[in-house]
Amino acid sequence: MTAGVNTIIYPVKDLDGTKALFRALLGTEPYADEPYYVGFKDAGQDVGLDPNGHAKGMTGPVPYWHVDDIRTTLAALLDAGAETLQDVHDVGGGRLIASVKDADGNLVGLLQDPTG
Repeated sequence: MTAGVNTIIYPVKDLDGTKALFRALLGTEPYADEPYYVGFKDAGQDVGLDPNGHAKGMTGPVPYWHVDDIRTTLAALLDAGAETLQDVHDVGGGRLIASVKDADGNLVGLLQDPTG
């Protein structure tokens, strides 16, 4: 089951420049501001800037579908023909992410928040 796309991550080369752009667009300061990730929240959306995204194979913004069971969902996508881009891993606090690409090269992210 999915809760929809609530997170989008942008691969960026100029973290400071892109951070300034999103500050201007959203009219707010980031909730997370680290050299490896900058995150904004606006209108129920989480917008992330990843300066290492290109090195991870990100070719553009990646929508992250919030799911109940990331491993089951990932297996279903792989069975349907997707290719693993990034296997399931913890990005902190028990939050799990993974990503795949479809036959056309479109990226799909999965995100599972910790339970309990």
